Amino acid sequence: MSSSSVTIKDIAKMLGISKSTVSRALSEHTDVNAETRQRVIEVARKLNYAPNTIALNLKQQRTNIIGVIIPETVNRFFAKAIGGIQRIANLAGYNVMICQSDESSTTEKNNLQSLIAAHVDGVIISVSSETDHTDHFDALLQRNIPVVFFDRISESLQTSQVVTDNYEIAFEGTEHLIAQGRNKIAIVAGPLNLYVSKHRFQGYADALKKHNLPLRDEYIIHSNFHNSDIEAYTKQLINLPERPDAVFAINDYAAIEMMYHFKKHGIRIPEDIAMLGFNNENICKFVEPPLSSIELSSYDLGTTAAELLLRQIKGSRELEKKLVKSKLVIRESTAGKKS
Repeated sequence: MSSSSVTIKDIAKMLGISKSTVSRALSEHTDVNAETRQRVIEVARKLNYAPNTIALNLKQQRTNIIGVIIPETVNRFFAKAIGGIQRIANLAGYNVMICQSDESSTTEKNNLQSLIAAHVDGVIISVSSETDHTDHFDALLQRNIPVVFFDRISESLQTSQVVTDNYEIAFEGTEHLIAQGRNKIAIVAGPLNLYVSKHRFQGYADALKKHNLPLRDEYIIHSNFHNSDIEAYTKQLINLPERPDAVFAINDYAAIEMMYHFKKHGIRIPEDIAMLGFNNENICKFVEPPLSSIELSSYDLGTTAAELLLRQIKGSRELEKKLVKSKLVIRESTAGKKS
C-alpha cells in the first residue's frame, strides 16, 4: 500500500478502533489515553501515513496561503520585500502566492479577485502607482480577510500598515544637498496620489523652506516608477535658462540614467550637478561617480508586514502601524561644490 493511499480508516481497521479515535490521537487530543495514542502513531509511521492537508485545511476553513500583491517583481526593492515575507511565512508553515500589478490599478483589482477566489488566509499589499481610490479593497474587509499594507499604503482604509520614514529621510537628503552648497535642487518625484511620493515630496519642500530656498515649479517633475521618460526629463532640466545644481531622483535607476544623459551633454557630476537616488541598489557603488542614495530596508518591511498579518490570521483584532527606519548613504555623487 503506497503512503498516499493510506487513510485514517486503514489505521483504525488495523487497530480495531474507531476512525474518530485515530483522528483525535493524531491531533494529540487529551481525551485519548497515552497508550492508544502511541499505538496509533506507531502504526501511522509503519504505514507511512501522510495526512491530507488540503482536506484538513478546508475543514478548518483555511488554506495556509498568504497572498501578496506588489507593483513589480523586477524591482530589487520588492524582490527583497518578498524575501522577507516568505521567510516569516515559511517559518509559520504558510505558503506565499505572489501577484504583480505592473503599476496598473486594473491588474491590481484582478489580482485581488484571484486571491479571494483562492481562499487565501490573508493579503499583504503595496499599491500600484495608478491606484487613486480604494473601493476594490473593500472586498477584503467585507469578507473579514486580514490585510496589511506596506510601503505604498492606503491611508483611507482602517488596516494594519508598515511604512518607512519617507518625510524625514527626504528632508534629510535635501538638507544634505544644501549642506554641500547646492541651492538649485530639482526633484524627480513619484505620483502624488501615492502615500510614499506625497510624503517624500513634502520632506523635500519643507527642507527648502527651512533654508529659505524657493520651491521652483520648473525643478519639479512628477514621474511614474517605470522610468520610461527619464531622458526627456533630463533634457528638460538641461535646457532650463537656470540649470539645477542638484537632482533628487525617484529611484537609483532614474538617477543613474540621468547621470548618463548629463555626461553625454558634457555636464560633470558632482562638479556641475550633484545626484541623489533612492533605494541604495547594489549598482550605486559601481557607477562613476558612486551614487549617494537613501537606503530603505525592504526586507524588514516584508518581515514586519508578514508578522503583522500572521497575528491577525491567528485572531488579533488590533490594527498596528509599524515604522521601518531609512538611512542616507553618502558617496561621491553628492560631493560639495569646489570654490
